[in-house]
Amino acid sequence: MAYSTIRFSVAEGIARLQLDRPGAANAINGALASELFDAATRLRWDNSVRVVLLTAAGKVFCGGGDIGEFGAWGEDLPEQVARVTHDLHGALTAFAAMDAPLVAAVGGSAGGAGLSLVAAADLVVASTRAKFTMAYTGVGLTPDAGSSFYLARAVGLRRATELVLTNRVLSASEAEAWGLVNRVVDEDALESTCEELVASLASGPTRAYGAARRVLARGASSDLAAALALESETIAATASTTDAREGVSAFVQRRPPRFEGR
Repeated sequence: MAYSTIRFSVAEGIARLQLDRPGAANAINGALASELFDAATRLRWDNSVRVVLLTAAGKVFCGGGDIGEFGAWGEDLPEQVARVTHDLHGALTAFAAMDAPLVAAVGGSAGGAGLSLVAAADLVVASTRAKFTMAYTGVGLTPDAGSSFYLARAVGLRRATELVLTNRVLSASEAEAWGLVNRVVDEDALESTCEELVASLASGPTRAYGAARRVLARGASSDLAAALALESETIAATASTTDAREGVSAFVQRRPPRFEGR
């Protein structure tokens, strides 16, 4: 598929995925959702990918759904919204199934589905000028893009409810304090900070990263016995990987490990 609303590349184990509708605040319309689904599916099955960096062109990370396009759909709005969420949710499902960690670099405002994408990332670095708001109920709609799953896990149910019902705008520092983002840096340091982070992750034990992501996601909503059983099963499975053998050997030999992502 040729992309017109995103930019996508893979090199040296690092996939770069950029939302590319800067003139429309990188809002998610039908085309962007479809292209994001296609790119995420490719990432899901590309074993050479060891980390994914999600960025956005322009000054806004993502303004959420394209409300202008929604308005043009008229009576077809329910059907068309269902199509957009089908593709967007398919992309999120593919991201969750990857072994490669998903890192979001947020340089500007993230609203609605943009905030949902931030919540779905494994690690988030934001610039000091980033802002975050849910916005859905402000136009009479309800959250999508995985926010009912990811947002409450990131900030807690009480705070997630406040964000949804009041459309409160969080500053970057507030988002960091609430646990929505991992780190806040000056605007001019965002790119270099993220590049350093993804380079480090790209040299790590990719299969273990993926298994660890799934253990944490499932353990957050399971009882203790189920969580312990899953942990036991997963660590035994990852012990059979090439990287686990290398990691153990490197520790015993007191040298840095050389992980291959296998």
